[in-house]
Amino acid sequence: MSRTKALRIASLFLFSAWALPTVGCSSSSSTPTGSSGATQGSGGTTASGSGGAAQGSGGTTAQGSGGTTQGSGGSSSSGSGGAASGGTTGTSSGGAPGTGGAVTSSGGATGSGGAGGAAPGTGGATVVAKPALVTSGPSGYWQTGAQWTVVTSGNADVTVNDTSTAQTWEGFGGAFNEKGWSYVSMLSATDRDAAIKLLFGDDGARFNMGRIPMGASDYALDRYTLDEMANDTSLTSFSIARDMMNIIPYVKAALAQRSNIRFWASPWTPPTWMKSSPFTDGMPFDGGNMMDDDTILKTHAQYFVKFVQEYAKQGIAIEAVAPQNEPNYNTNYPSCLWATALYTKFVGKYLGPAFETAGTGTKIMLGTMSNANSDPAIVSAVLADATAKKYIAMVGMQWDMINKISGAQGFAVPIWQSEHKAGNCPFSGSANCATITTDASGKAPNDQAYGVESWNLIRDWIKAGITAYNAWNMILDTSGISLDSKRAWLQNSLLVVDTSAKKLIITPAYYVFRHFSQFADPGAKVVGTTGGDAIAFKNPDGSLIAVMYNSGAARKMTVAIAGKKLQFDMPASGWATVNTK
Repeated sequence: MSRTKALRIASLFLFSAWALPTVGCSSSSSTPTGSSGATQGSGGTTASGSGGAAQGSGGTTAQGSGGTTQGSGGSSSSGSGGAASGGTTGTSSGGAPGTGGAVTSSGGATGSGGAGGAAPGTGGATVVAKPALVTSGPSGYWQTGAQWTVVTSGNADVTVNDTSTAQTWEGFGGAFNEKGWSYVSMLSATDRDAAIKLLFGDDGARFNMGRIPMGASDYALDRYTLDEMANDTSLTSFSIARDMMNIIPYVKAALAQRSNIRFWASPWTPPTWMKSSPFTDGMPFDGGNMMDDDTILKTHAQYFVKFVQEYAKQGIAIEAVAPQNEPNYNTNYPSCLWATALYTKFVGKYLGPAFETAGTGTKIMLGTMSNANSDPAIVSAVLADATAKKYIAMVGMQWDMINKISGAQGFAVPIWQSEHKAGNCPFSGSANCATITTDASGKAPNDQAYGVESWNLIRDWIKAGITAYNAWNMILDTSGISLDSKRAWLQNSLLVVDTSAKKLIITPAYYVFRHFSQFADPGAKVVGTTGGDAIAFKNPDGSLIAVMYNSGAARKMTVAIAGKKLQFDMPASGWATVNTK
């Protein structure tokens, strides 16, 4: 990424489908089965618990009491619950919803493994109901107890037009960085598992994508690459031993919750001996230029191949790689500049053919593009070059590139938003901007304002036509300081670990992501809306999802969706997701 992230402390809450109990949480706390071991902290946030999940045989889990809720006047049903022995998919028997109580059940996600740390079940499933209505705001985040009511009069604030379809949605995800796992590992095993469930679990954000750094990102514990033996053109010293400490355990913990995560990777810097000076502050990891040398480029292509192959040995399939994180930023943390012609040549004549020869099936992302002044030239050059373009499976854009999306859309290649802005930044137009100094003693805001900024970004990128959206740091400590050698930029994240109190906090931004990601399934269509501030999806199962924001006072809100008008209580400065058929 091009920035340094920050976090702030709070605590964690636990919720079920009906209530929001709080449970003491520390490294020595005793946590009841099915809870996430959370403690309520400042800000009124809520942590998602498993709702009393029972362990199913064959490495599967049945959630709560069948995972269904009853609407007012509706008949209740206990779902068939967890998967049967052997890992078959559990299904909900599906009681008829009453007024305001429509609920759809998810299905098909792979079970997270049996007791005792077993590997994920190959055919198992977790059956969890998606609430019909969830609201969040400063008065209370992730409230599931309210219901909507069907009304027949009055005007709708938001109208969903499911016949007006746009792009096909691929999913949401975030980045796996060393600092995130180092911080979450300071928690009790119960709370660490709760954090991963919040991000990847069916009763959480359901992230289905993950970004993996190749060597040090700016949120590594220190600078490194996977082969720092000078001029090792045979890559005999290539090793992922460092990743085995903090990256691969993080990834495997996520896979235990969701086995079909789509992983993509990118380097922040190649091995330093592949670059030429000048370097930032004389540090060879930071800045410098990629060498335009045949032997170096062939070796670098094999560096990618080895990375994919070594991760495959760990049971981690890398679907795609981006040649370089932000190829036109020379920064005070691991980075590398790439000339446009060199980037194009590397994709078409070295990296693409290397994957073909190796037979890995790995795709290439044209990314990650961030500099709106310089990166569009790389995008245009690669997509205009027939040799390079045939290897491109998607374009990765982030930060300032939102207004450049249209320039790539004519090439019929999916565009992913590859990194969410970290907030608390020194750039105009973003929330809580602060002067960046060398003082690293503060804490990141991780506040409601960043939640609103996150909403604006996700909404605008989706409306611009992207098919996937990636958070940056999923977990950080309360400061969020990176490897940047000059700036103390206190960046936000989705979850925050108070390393002193050994407690976890969920930020408002996490809930904003979850209002989308728990409900919009891969394969959904983005559909049209009018009125209000909203984004809507039509899932493959036919369910319709409306995600809305209210910047004003608490009020009654009405959404016209699925041929009816649904009215509910919208909190002040808050969000709501309506889920119906």
